[in-house]
Amino acid sequence: MAIPSKKKSFNRNPKDRLKPKKTLLKSSNRKKDDSESTAKSKTSVMQLEDDAPDFPRGGRSALSRREEDEIREEVDAEFESEQRDSKKKGKHRRPANVEEDDIGSLFGDGISGKLPKYANKITLKNISPGMKLWGAIVEVNPKDLVVSLPGGLRGFVRVEEASDIFLENGIKELDHESSSLYSIFIVGQLVSCIVLHVDDDKKEGKGNKKIWLSLRLGLFHKSLTLDAVQEGMVLTAYVKSIEDHGYILHFGLSSFSGFLPRKSQDGSLDIKMNAGQLVQGIVKSIDKTRGVVYLDSNPDLLSKCVVKDVKGLSIDLLVPGMMVNARVHSTLENGIMLSFLTYFTGTVDIFHLQNSLPNATWKNDYYENKKVNARILFIDPLTRAVGLTMNSHLVHNKAPPPYVKTGDIYDSSRIVRVDKGFGLLLDIPSTPVSTPAYVSIFDVADEEVRKLEKRFRDGGNVRVRVIGFRHLEGLAMGTLKASVLEGTVFTHADVKPGMIVKAKVIAVENFGAIVQFSAGIKALCPLPHMSEFDIVKPGKNFKIGAELMFRVLGCKSKRITVTHKKTLVKSKLKVLASYADATDGLVTHGWITKIENHGCFVRFYNGVQGFAHRSELGLEPGSEASSTFHVGQVVKCRVINSVPASRRINLSFIISPKRASIDGDVPKLGTLVSGVVIRLTPSVVVIDVNGKGYHMGSIPNEHLADHQGHAGSLKSLLKPGYKFDSLLVLDVDGNNYVLSAKYSLINSAKLIPSDIAQVQPHTVVHGYICNSIEAGYFVRFIGRLTGFASKTKATDGPKAFSSDSFYIGQSVRSHILNVNSEAGRITVSLKQSSCFSIDSSLIQGYFLVDEKIADLQMSNSNGYGFKWVEKINIGSVVEGEIQEKKEFGVVLNFKEHNDVVGFIAHHQMGGTDVDVGSVVRALVLDISKAECIVDLSLKPELVSSVVQEDGLDHLHSKKKRRRDARNELELHQTVNAIVEIVKENYVVLSIPEYNHAIGYASICDYNTQKLPIKHFVNGQSIVATIEALPGPSTAGRLLLLLKSLSEVSETSSSKRAKKRSGYNIGSIVEAEITDINPLELRVKFGNGLYGRVHITEVNDDDHFMDKPFLKFRVGQLLNARIVANAHQSRNGRKGSPWELSVKPSILAGAWEKADNLLVENFNSSVGKAVTGYVVKVDNDWAWLTVSRHVMAQLFLLDSSCEPSELQEFHKRFYVGKAVCGSILSINREKSRLRLTLCPSSVICREPTDNDIKIHNLGNVNSNDIGTDHVLEGDIIGGKIARVLSGVGGLFVQIGPHLYGKVHFTELTDKFVTEPLNGYHEGQFVKCKVLEISQSCKGTKHIDLSLRGSLVSLQLDSPVGANDDEAFSDLRYEKIDDLHPNMDIQGYVKDISSKGCFIMLSRKIDAKVLLSNLSDGYVEKPENDFPVGKLVNGKVLSVEPLSKRVELTFKTNNAKRASKSEIGDVSKLNVGDVISGRVRRIESYGLFITIDDTNMVGLCHISELSDSHIENIESKYRVGEGVVAKVLKVEKERNRISLGMKDSYIGNCTAVNVTSDHDSDGGFGGNSAIDDYQLSMLQNDDLPASNLQGEHEESDLPVLSQADSRAHVPPLEVTLDDMEGSELEDAVIGTKENHDEQKIVEKNRRRERKKMKEEREKEIRAAEERLLEQDIPRTADEFEKLVRSSPNSSFVWIKYMAFMLSMADVEKARSIAERALQTINFREEGEKLNIWVAYFNLENEYGNPPEEAVVKTFQRALQYCDPKKLHLSLIGMYERTNQHKLANELLDRMTRRFKSSCKVWLKRVESFLKQGKDGVQSVVNRALLSLPRNKHIKFISQAAILEFKCGVPDRGRSMFEGILREYPKRTDLWSIYLDQEIRVADAEVIRALFERATCLSLPPKKMKFLFKKYLEYEKSCGDEERIESVKRKAMEYVESSLS
Repeated sequence: MAIPSKKKSFNRNPKDRLKPKKTLLKSSNRKKDDSESTAKSKTSVMQLEDDAPDFPRGGRSALSRREEDEIREEVDAEFESEQRDSKKKGKHRRPANVEEDDIGSLFGDGISGKLPKYANKITLKNISPGMKLWGAIVEVNPKDLVVSLPGGLRGFVRVEEASDIFLENGIKELDHESSSLYSIFIVGQLVSCIVLHVDDDKKEGKGNKKIWLSLRLGLFHKSLTLDAVQEGMVLTAYVKSIEDHGYILHFGLSSFSGFLPRKSQDGSLDIKMNAGQLVQGIVKSIDKTRGVVYLDSNPDLLSKCVVKDVKGLSIDLLVPGMMVNARVHSTLENGIMLSFLTYFTGTVDIFHLQNSLPNATWKNDYYENKKVNARILFIDPLTRAVGLTMNSHLVHNKAPPPYVKTGDIYDSSRIVRVDKGFGLLLDIPSTPVSTPAYVSIFDVADEEVRKLEKRFRDGGNVRVRVIGFRHLEGLAMGTLKASVLEGTVFTHADVKPGMIVKAKVIAVENFGAIVQFSAGIKALCPLPHMSEFDIVKPGKNFKIGAELMFRVLGCKSKRITVTHKKTLVKSKLKVLASYADATDGLVTHGWITKIENHGCFVRFYNGVQGFAHRSELGLEPGSEASSTFHVGQVVKCRVINSVPASRRINLSFIISPKRASIDGDVPKLGTLVSGVVIRLTPSVVVIDVNGKGYHMGSIPNEHLADHQGHAGSLKSLLKPGYKFDSLLVLDVDGNNYVLSAKYSLINSAKLIPSDIAQVQPHTVVHGYICNSIEAGYFVRFIGRLTGFASKTKATDGPKAFSSDSFYIGQSVRSHILNVNSEAGRITVSLKQSSCFSIDSSLIQGYFLVDEKIADLQMSNSNGYGFKWVEKINIGSVVEGEIQEKKEFGVVLNFKEHNDVVGFIAHHQMGGTDVDVGSVVRALVLDISKAECIVDLSLKPELVSSVVQEDGLDHLHSKKKRRRDARNELELHQTVNAIVEIVKENYVVLSIPEYNHAIGYASICDYNTQKLPIKHFVNGQSIVATIEALPGPSTAGRLLLLLKSLSEVSETSSSKRAKKRSGYNIGSIVEAEITDINPLELRVKFGNGLYGRVHITEVNDDDHFMDKPFLKFRVGQLLNARIVANAHQSRNGRKGSPWELSVKPSILAGAWEKADNLLVENFNSSVGKAVTGYVVKVDNDWAWLTVSRHVMAQLFLLDSSCEPSELQEFHKRFYVGKAVCGSILSINREKSRLRLTLCPSSVICREPTDNDIKIHNLGNVNSNDIGTDHVLEGDIIGGKIARVLSGVGGLFVQIGPHLYGKVHFTELTDKFVTEPLNGYHEGQFVKCKVLEISQSCKGTKHIDLSLRGSLVSLQLDSPVGANDDEAFSDLRYEKIDDLHPNMDIQGYVKDISSKGCFIMLSRKIDAKVLLSNLSDGYVEKPENDFPVGKLVNGKVLSVEPLSKRVELTFKTNNAKRASKSEIGDVSKLNVGDVISGRVRRIESYGLFITIDDTNMVGLCHISELSDSHIENIESKYRVGEGVVAKVLKVEKERNRISLGMKDSYIGNCTAVNVTSDHDSDGGFGGNSAIDDYQLSMLQNDDLPASNLQGEHEESDLPVLSQADSRAHVPPLEVTLDDMEGSELEDAVIGTKENHDEQKIVEKNRRRERKKMKEEREKEIRAAEERLLEQDIPRTADEFEKLVRSSPNSSFVWIKYMAFMLSMADVEKARSIAERALQTINFREEGEKLNIWVAYFNLENEYGNPPEEAVVKTFQRALQYCDPKKLHLSLIGMYERTNQHKLANELLDRMTRRFKSSCKVWLKRVESFLKQGKDGVQSVVNRALLSLPRNKHIKFISQAAILEFKCGVPDRGRSMFEGILREYPKRTDLWSIYLDQEIRVADAEVIRALFERATCLSLPPKKMKFLFKKYLEYEKSCGDEERIESVKRKAMEYVESSLS
């Protein structure tokens, strides 16, 4: 506590100055009702605030020490007298109250005053806003922090008060993991807090308060300035940002900032922190200029750093956690008082002493003036009270470790100290060290204990349970109560879901009740769980203080929920608390949380949820789940099955499923059953199936009848007990059977499918509409089998579809279009044209149900009134009396039947006039039993037919029957009928041909019940078919089917066309040609009819010719024969309904054979020659039309076997060209052939077992029978797909999906060095099939050869004509062909430390031991014998059984020659040119081994080249062949000096051969010498004849090798400097001016420099190509490569391609993900390449590809440039011809990147390539969106696109438009001219040049235009035009000079 200091007051009496203070300090002890003391207290507060010191840092008083002592004595005496008076007035108060108030008060008196009795202690009573506290974090939550405070208090920190960073950046920063509380704070962290406010916690009672804290540094450091900061001071800051070398710190103030380096000064500590994290540091230095404080956060230094005693240090600058040097001032009852920093005093609580277990004599350890270290614990600015701590852990700046857990029980805890009236201090034997614990007097026993000292003694042992832990003091709180020791639930961890607990209600709210367990843990009982039923007023049911039984529902994040539902609490069933516990068959209790139409959701304990389907709810038929169950209801349910991984549980409310009947009579789907009505509900009729009571069923209302009206009538008449004789089982819903009484379904029950396997395409099946959506209708069959009819397939005609075309439950006939068994989808059509009825089942069912309705009416009326039914029959004549005449007819009465009425319509009067009361005889046409109406007719022809047949004897009878004329009628007979009566659903007909027999026909069909019906008129004549004769099944009626139901109404246009068309197939017409297209003639004939003549319908098969339409012209008349009409034609569009032919054979009368050219005729004609015309040519395919119906394909490699022809594939095949080829395969489904033009042996012989037949997967589906035929010995064309590295050879494509391999030895006839030179990917080659083999896995391997002697088709020249050539061409395929001492050649295949392997042929390899590699010692075999090197040797041994061959490279001459002969330097002369190989590379030169000797010479670095060489290793490699000149020979020292400068070798006119073995055809270095000879011959400008004559016999294999090398672009050889200088000297010699020579010299130097740079580029390109050729072949090699080049997208993409070649798509995806994570974020281009590769991967292998690409694209947008990414994606779509997706993406791009020129150009290019209209509108939109400065670029580029892809005229108009505005832009003129030159219209080009050269432009621009004009005329014009241009240029020069 600080010494109070006051300013001088105007009151000079010191007593008056101190009295108010006394009143303030003791006012809390006086009675609150004492008004006088209250007024004095208020006055004292005001005076204290007024007298507040200017510098509150503990300054001295103005009084002397003696005066202060006197004043204090007087004050104390006065206070004691007042205290005695108060005791007299209130004797009922206990003296202990004064002590209790002293304990809870904070004292801030100085040292000189009266000492307090107790140490300062923070409690809920004295804590106030503004206090500064030290605390330890005990919980970190997403939205707040929980802090342990001194005295066992607990405070809360909201997220916005946790750090200044959240207040500055907003709470939204919490969305990022790096800014969340979890990344900034940790449990156990010590923090300084400031109290914001204290709230009463209403939920927990009145006495509890909630302390809200703040950790913001801005509140702590508001008085801190940069001047107050000194070195060595400890400051707290938070990390504002993270930099490369450290952290930028923020102190909550804007005046200065801080910096903390990552590494400490000694480098031992690497500090890693997150943004926003609090950090303490020692001030190391201060940069006041920049306002930066540099800190050091070394923990050891921080724990020892003590605050210095600085003058001017105020209490506001004290921060909790500061370490100070202090002295013991005095001891108190419960602690000690310390003085520190000269002016301040503070107290230390007994729980914060140095010894954590102080005994009763602890005061002896703290004598006066003892020096101690302490840290500030809390500061109260109001009372100026300061609390300190000397806890050893806190002094070292660490929170005490918690070694005990809440709820732990310790049996033998030692009592350290007994505090009278307070409690016990215990020593708990925790591990690893003991922990102090304190037991309050209220927790020592269940009963009240008043005197602890009598019951407990120091040193005794007790059994204690930990009930809490003070993290700041390291003190455990315990209890000795027996009830607590025996409790099961003590902490949140003890609470388990499903356990039954007893709890006390402490609060009741609207949302539920809050209950408390015995251990103090609180839980929530939600309102729905307070009772089994809904509670309106929870307070009445739950009384506060009541103890009830609950069951725990769940415990999550210390939030416990319980239930009081009796069913759950008393349940004895197993508790379901996890998905893993949900075993099949488990029966348990749960409660319903949601009710849907399809089932109920049930919740269990711990959040587990399940679903019970409607069929498992045990509902009665016709009842609904919502009416049976309610939300919150407790149900007993059974687990059917569960999937714990997907958190799914299927339940059933049926605990014990009903067993089937004993007889096993279980109805099955699709079977017919009977049933008795049990009851009726609003939606269904409940049925007892089969009437045995075992099974229940229901008939939905819409399934009572096929007609909607009948269903309602029948439902209204049904009663329980009525029996249905025949019902169809549609579905099973649990124990309920869904039935149908529809006649259409019952009649065709056996034909209706119940499984998708039973559905056959192109069949018509009965069903019913089960649902309708906007897109169409769902048709249900048996069970859940459902088909879908889209709106285009629902009705005939595009405008006929509407939402009410069908109703739910309507009976329909559906035409099966498609069945997808894998997806379980059925596509159907409901169009009447394809689903019309073929029988009378609809009208038959109508009359049967009508009879049933009449019977029900009769039964309900007990049979009364229906006796007339037996007397009046259809077709009989009856007598009746006219009762009434009405507008629409006449009403009759029957004398014997008063309950029935007859009716005669006007049109049935037959022309007779009747009067009321007259009696007439009429014919019965129709009877309606339900309405009791009989329709009659008086037509004479109807009535007389019956009278004549019955005779005159029966005239007086009242009922006359006609003779049955139906005996003459036959089923399915077509008759003409007359409409007599038109009813709502049917018509009554009479058949005049059969004695006017009466019949009935439906006027609508199943699918047209809701559609507009055809209008019928009485007396109308119609055509119908007899479908059923009268009988019981037809209700005694003759049933017919109208023909009009199967006819689709024709449109008016088709009717008009039909009327004016009098032509049929086969008619010969005279037609006029209206248009000539490349593939068809458009003709017009007849009365406005149009047709076409296909290109294959012009000439007969044996007279095919190119461009057969050349002999025709527009307007020409020709005779043609019609061969097909509109529906037979492939093109049925308007304007070309007829197909015609002008073939001579067809016109001659053989037209009936014209359509016989179908694909099935080609079934047995593979190999047959056919002819067709090219219709389209793409990259690798040519499409031909063979006939109107048959197309053919020609693959590029099947068009020829000659590479030159394959190269010109697109030139050879153009649209309209006639092509004759042989059939390779036939696809009958697609009417497609595959042809070949190669003279393959497939047409000559039958395929052998080794032949291969491959499906053309690229263009023929799996059903096609088209194949590629490859036979051994075939000469075929191929395309190099891949050049394999090393000696791998070539991978050659020979079919669309067929590849073969060329062995390294099969590349050339002769063994040559580097046989792969001259081959590159994409090159066409001619090859021969050597062998076709098949592996055990079924993989086909094809071996090919490129050797000229094998692929040549010239059989005249035998292969063995020349012995030398025969030797070089020989390949040993069998090991028997080899014998010892045979000379042989081969290539090095592999090299090891023991020797090397040599490939002799594609089947034989040989080995060479290390000792046989050379005559001399070989130091490094891998350098002397690199892989691929051509070698020659002799066969040492052959082992035929093991197929092993051993060679030697030692020569016979070498064995006999002496060492001196091989190494004799005397044979070398100065000036000799030798060949050799580089043996070793040093920094000063090359060591070269001379061929065929063991002599080694040195070529110094200065003699390597005419120009300086900086790095020798980059230009030469070991083993490389070189040519050098002998400069010096030192015979004495055996030294040879060589030179390799071009000037040395170029001056030599001859070659000195230094080896005697050249004549023997040695192999060593001859190839290098031959190369040199060739270069010399080429450089000497010798005539071509001399060159040919000199090498005519040897055929010059080296020449072909050099030629092939010359075609490799990266290795292209440039002219030497010497040659360039000679050429330039010749040019200079023609100049006479010396200045011009200088210019040329300058240009020459520039060209040399440029040539040098180009050569460097070529070297780099060569190195890169070598790197690319050395492609890794395993995953491990790729892993090494990506580790060495982690940022190279090229390597990663190659790795992905390798995995795709291994068919491991998922691995390729993982590699792409690795690449995206590995590549540095700065390498944006490399990452973009990976994303593009990822797009291509998903586009090829995604499932489905479109969605996979879109998901990948959305991810990529977060990392890459959006525009570049969009352009890459659009490029991929265009490459893969996904034009729809490309157009959609371009639409989005033009909206998003409307100011991008590239995007709009892409849009224009897309329109042009797809041939769309509206390009101009796109251009206009672009010009409106693009900024002005991009208009010229856009218009010029768009014009170029028009020239390339669109209409050149539009491009010209664009160029003309911008040139009108910018006529002096020569760049635009140049582009315009280039595009016109490309179009090659000479007149337009010259006119444009004339315009351009007539402009008045600067000379420099005009020179450019004239030069361009001159170049054009030189390339395309003649001499006259060239001279004309020159003349115009001179004229311009002269005019400009003048």
